[in-house]
Amino acid sequence: MIRALPPFVLALLMAACIKPKELPVMGDVPEFQLTAQTGQPFDSKAFDGHVWVADFIYTTCTGPCPMMTTHMRQLQNSTAETPGVLLVSITVDPVHDTPPVLTEYARHFKQDPARWFFLTGEMDKLNDLGVHAFKLNSVDGSLTHSTRFVLVDRQRRIRGFYISGEDAFM
Repeated sequence: MIRALPPFVLALLMAACIKPKELPVMGDVPEFQLTAQTGQPFDSKAFDGHVWVADFIYTTCTGPCPMMTTHMRQLQNSTAETPGVLLVSITVDPVHDTPPVLTEYARHFKQDPARWFFLTGEMDKLNDLGVHAFKLNSVDGSLTHSTRFVLVDRQRRIRGFYISGEDAFM
């Protein structure tokens, strides 16, 4: 006797046969140089050839930043077996978020230093990145910032913006 497959199994099988729709290109992220949480210079060329996710946070935030950073840790964990996926959190508070402060924050959130980078730099460079490269927010000392995550492909092209507070974010 042949049993019918449950509808969700049938849907999964059919979905496996459908080619996913290609994500649109929403902009390009130019090369940039900042400072890593280690205090060493960081060149964005380290991301070339990798898919990566970026967000803007600050370590003294009592609002969305801890949840955003928790989401990044979840992304880190869920992509641990996916080669070439990197993560970057960029501060909007470079006056306070020095490399030692970022190091402690990264440690608190169980950062894998080989895959997740916490960056700081001069305010004007961070502002240029926030506004022009990532199309998210200014970095002007006001500590206001977007809660969106940016998906960047292997050629440094923005392929998506994702709001961390949405139910289907992950």
